[in-house]
Amino acid sequence: MIYTVTLSPSIDYVVRFNGTMRFNITNRSDSEEFYFGGKGINVSQVLAELDLNSTAFGFIAGFTGDAIEKGIRNSRIRTDFIRLSEGFTRINIKIKSGGETEINGQGPDIPEAALEELMTKLDGIQDGDTLVLAGSIPKTCPDDVYERMLERVGNKNIMIVVDATKQLLVNSLSKHPFLIKPNRMELSEIFHKEVDGKEDVVKYAGKLQEMGARNVIVSLGRQGALLLDETGGVHTCGTLKQPVISTVGAGDSMVAGFIAGYQKTGDYGYALKLGSACGNATSFLPGLATREKIEEVLAQL
Repeated sequence: MIYTVTLSPSIDYVVRFNGTMRFNITNRSDSEEFYFGGKGINVSQVLAELDLNSTAFGFIAGFTGDAIEKGIRNSRIRTDFIRLSEGFTRINIKIKSGGETEINGQGPDIPEAALEELMTKLDGIQDGDTLVLAGSIPKTCPDDVYERMLERVGNKNIMIVVDATKQLLVNSLSKHPFLIKPNRMELSEIFHKEVDGKEDVVKYAGKLQEMGARNVIVSLGRQGALLLDETGGVHTCGTLKQPVISTVGAGDSMVAGFIAGYQKTGDYGYALKLGSACGNATSFLPGLATREKIEEVLAQL
């Protein structure tokens, strides 16, 4: 079983303007959409498109939490959220008006008792399972929450995937995650060095391996992605030249595709290709990648 953890789920409310949004007046949108997600939930949803089952862990609260739990019902996704008694699950506003402006909500407070309940759920993970920790943490969670979760499953033979930024990511490396996925900017931030060019990317991905990561995907935006695998192999995959509708969830889709590709074939090169296809597919759609779009992109990469 694949388990995904989203400590701060969200409803993404996307508002589109054909012209330019103006401040201090009433603006009327040209279209709106909403999506149920958060990074781990996004991974679960794309895994379902690839015919893989998963269980989604996380915290929900209030009427927005109800909407998320109902909205992501899928025969291949089991939701096992912890319901909080106070607050409400956050709403993130994405304003599309020429560029893209985001206003992300804070979400509810996570009490220590709720965190311990999540830790207890992790005890049910078995050897051979996969655990995906994805996204930022709520401000009321301790900074070492990912480390605590990884320590909780540390005696089990499982595949660990961490898709986080900055210190959250660095702190997880001592637990030897199977996969991490920083982008080039995040590499630069971690090592306080401008990372530019393939040689630099391989060099600093290698440093992350020295710190404990087994496989490192570096997202390179329009230039695609680079994978440094645990055998020292370097794999690259580009992107298709199609109009990008939204990059929200593209990285999560890449993680899902990589997991699916590796679990099905054990081949790192194919896993990167499928991951790239999923990331591309999401960027070409208003929501997350669909099976049809993934197959279309995969055939062209």
